[in-house]
Amino acid sequence: MDAMQQHMLDTYRAACLGEPAPPPPGRHDRRTLRDLYHHWLTHPPTENRPARHRSGPSGHSSPSGA
Repeated sequence: MDAMQQHMLDTYRAACLGEPAPPPPGRHDRRTLRDLYHHWLTHPPTENRPARHRSGPSGHSSPSGA
């Protein structure tokens, strides 16, 4: 099921229950991307990240976690 089909189903259910229809898919995409970009500008990633927990005798974690 794609986004438009899901929206149509949600709209039908809302109409049956007497609730307001949901917003169409993609309606808030620009606002969300703008907010994420603003957050990235005001909170840039840092190079000094805290050390992650390492396991094993060599100090490297294995893909299996053992």
